[in-house]
Amino acid sequence: MPLAAPIRKPTQAYVKPIRTIRLELVPLSSRFLDALLDGSREDAESAIGLELPPDWPDRHDFGFLQLRRNQAREDPASEAWLPSAIALDGRMVGHIGFHGPPGVNGPKKADALEVGYTVFEPFRRQGYATEAVQAILAWARDEHSVRAFIASVSPANEPSLALVRRLGFHQTGRQWDVEDGEELVFELTARD
Repeated sequence: MPLAAPIRKPTQAYVKPIRTIRLELVPLSSRFLDALLDGSREDAESAIGLELPPDWPDRHDFGFLQLRRNQAREDPASEAWLPSAIALDGRMVGHIGFHGPPGVNGPKKADALEVGYTVFEPFRRQGYATEAVQAILAWARDEHSVRAFIASVSPANEPSLALVRRLGFHQTGRQWDVEDGEELVFELTARD
């Protein structure tokens, strides 16, 4: 009787990369986060299969990634909601994700997901953020039946303000973020 091939354990529970016309949204697995945050950049690049920017993560993103890794450790089911790298031609050009599972958002709306994204400086103004946000919202809608989305944007961030408005988000309030200061809160209800 032949031996069965060994079963490969996925690097991240439940989540496959999301592909768009130009981009791939590659999940930042716990294995990737552990390697990166423990200072093993080569192991991190191997885990994700992408070239990372040489100066990333900065101090802000390092803290954000530590927070998300700790959330996944405390609740392994939340690993499905870890952020993803925005990848172009085998290179990480930004990151995108939700602040956590539905209900983890600034306004504390029970069924809503709050989206956050960054496209690194040399890759901005080429439509990558719009393409990535559209893809991740569609994934949440199609795979998890989420219909309510939130985006919190600094009043000074004109490109992101234009992006969320272009995608149909409507401003519903303001909030204060300890890390980022004043933010305008936008909401979107997705249609089928």
